[in-house]
Amino acid sequence: MIESHAPAPPGAPPPWRGPARLPVRQGTGRFLVLACVFVCAACGLVYELELVALASYLMGDSVTQASVVLSVMVFAMGIGSLAAKRLRPLAAAGFAAIEVVLALVGGCSAMALYAAFAWTGDWGGLWADGPRVLIVAFSLAIGLLIGAEVPLLMELIQRIRRQDAGGAVADLFAADYVGALVGGLAFPFLLLPRLGQLTSSLLTGAVNVAAGGALVLGLFRRDLTRRARWTLVVAGIAVLCVLASAAVLVDDFERAARHAMYGDHVRVALRTGVQEVVLTGDADGGDVGLYLDRRLRGGGPAARRYHQALVRPAMHGPHGRVLILGGGDGLAAREVLARPGVDRLDVVELDARLLRLARTDPALSRLNEHALDDPRVHVTVADAFDRLRKIPPDTYDVVITDLPDPGETAGAKLYSQEFYALARRALRPAGRLAVHAGPVATRPHSFWTVETTLRAAGLHTAAYRTKGGGDGDGDWGFVLAAGDRPPGLRLDPGERELRERTEGLRASTLLHPRY
Repeated sequence: MIESHAPAPPGAPPPWRGPARLPVRQGTGRFLVLACVFVCAACGLVYELELVALASYLMGDSVTQASVVLSVMVFAMGIGSLAAKRLRPLAAAGFAAIEVVLALVGGCSAMALYAAFAWTGDWGGLWADGPRVLIVAFSLAIGLLIGAEVPLLMELIQRIRRQDAGGAVADLFAADYVGALVGGLAFPFLLLPRLGQLTSSLLTGAVNVAAGGALVLGLFRRDLTRRARWTLVVAGIAVLCVLASAAVLVDDFERAARHAMYGDHVRVALRTGVQEVVLTGDADGGDVGLYLDRRLRGGGPAARRYHQALVRPAMHGPHGRVLILGGGDGLAAREVLARPGVDRLDVVELDARLLRLARTDPALSRLNEHALDDPRVHVTVADAFDRLRKIPPDTYDVVITDLPDPGETAGAKLYSQEFYALARRALRPAGRLAVHAGPVATRPHSFWTVETTLRAAGLHTAAYRTKGGGDGDGDWGFVLAAGDRPPGLRLDPGERELRERTEGLRASTLLHPRY
């Protein structure tokens, strides 16, 4: 790939005179340039994935966030490539400057975005969409810088030995695509699980500036003036110092950001691989708060009303065998076991670490009244959809879905017509299905789409809400469904049946989610 090629056809003269004077042989020089292309491509893809992952973690709806970030970055790469044409006569100096700026912007992007979300995410007003605007701004800036790399690297590789454009492009893109493959695999399987979101981006920035600086100062230092060389050295060292200092302070930064979002009593904070779990309050007493992906799910009277409203209406009628899909915190199980007559309760939860925390944390296990240790409770760690497919027909009197909001793309299949058809099959003839369908006041389309999807699966429905919900939404919405007849809805004070449904909506399916 890096050996001889046909000479370039005659045409416009290059913006440089003669081949570069290298401290190594031409073949070695070409190899080193292509190695730098490989490293820069890997770093660039890590920046892209880091922005997609962070946007999904903080704002949900991973499909939308990935589409916005990737489309903006690809567009910006094209603009950056065009803009870099003016730097061709100064390819070495231009490439070095771009790598320094890219390392600083890309390396610090995750920390800057997380800081904006933690400290300003609840400002409202003109800044209500501020974190989303910053995501787009960083995508644009990083895309511009990545796009400017390729034309300058093309100039540098031609400086070593001019060759036909097709051969140079083939070599360059081969190294670029292989580097992108390595970066794309390293991020989810190595960097993210071992180093975390913030440290991964900082390390990537350090590798980026080191590779760019080493290439220019090692191979093309004669293309730079003495002043330019010293400027590059000082700027590169300064960026490395900034990234290293930020890496040292990452843990303190994360703690401060969590305190800004959850208050001063954050006791447990972990990312389980399924979701972010935060426990606030004291282990020995006081107000306990359980947050799953920044949404309050346990602790305080409002969160207790959520689980009571979800469970209690479904428990009027036969309830000897009950299935909870989700509910790894044990709080829905607490409400089920509070009713006499429960012979068996099966809990299907994907997050094994949340289950362990619900059993072993003193405050959380006290909050769920040690429900998961009850001998009638049988816990399975599995995906709810996959588990439903294996359950024989006519197994349960009650099925309760205590799952993330329907607007979350990752959980859209758990609010699909296929999912509800499986749940209906698992119900006995007089069985009931209780579904958390998200806030009614702020997201009526999603709520009534859930209700429409349940009816499309052959279930009779009754919709209701309870006031005082969390997440800043002011309410929680639920749907009680039954297979053979309309469910009788018996509500507690503070709960209200919803009779005026939104018409004209279509059911959500696996292949066409509509939330």
